[in-house]
Amino acid sequence: MKKILSALLVLVAQQAWAQHATTETLFSSGKGKKTTVGAYGAPAAKFTPIDGNFGLLTGGYGGVLLNGKVMLGAGAYSLVNNVDMPTVNVNGTKEYLNLWYTGLVFEYIHNSDKLIHWTAGTLIGGGAAGRRDKNRWDDDDFDHDYVYDNHGFFVAEPYANIELNLTKFLRLDIGASYRYVNGSRTTGITDGKLSGPSINVGLKAGKF
Repeated sequence: MKKILSALLVLVAQQAWAQHATTETLFSSGKGKKTTVGAYGAPAAKFTPIDGNFGLLTGGYGGVLLNGKVMLGAGAYSLVNNVDMPTVNVNGTKEYLNLWYTGLVFEYIHNSDKLIHWTAGTLIGGGAAGRRDKNRWDDDDFDHDYVYDNHGFFVAEPYANIELNLTKFLRLDIGASYRYVNGSRTTGITDGKLSGPSINVGLKAGKF
């Protein structure tokens, strides 16, 4: 009986040591797997409908990449083409939408080392929408379009991409997202019209 108990104790001790020896921790040393840290940036373009018109947003995002899987960073985008706004002024002057937003970005990369893989993430932050008059300016900003009726809003934009590894430091992203806007009070356009889907194209560069 004593021999059996002794054998069981030895077996339990061996299993406990084996489990301890293979445990991975964030700040491990020796044989444990260490956390790898990389970083990348991605200029991007978004093709999106806005109030029945074609909109082109440009900008990008980037941040710190942990273990080749999870990126924590920030991003920003702005409307670069002319999207007509409903006429609200008495002289009937044509005006255009002024739109931008920025926020924190979280992204997950699945099987990053595969030639073709997928990513998913979201941007959460805020921005502003206003009316832009190309034929009017104020005394302090005579070289730029006049922007008024500018109001801030909350934005959340989840997305998913297919990613192609071009080189060790360069990747091509093609995907889609949905922009949810809430809180804008700009005359002539609603949160629903500012919200909408996008087709996205981006080029990542960095250490993966």
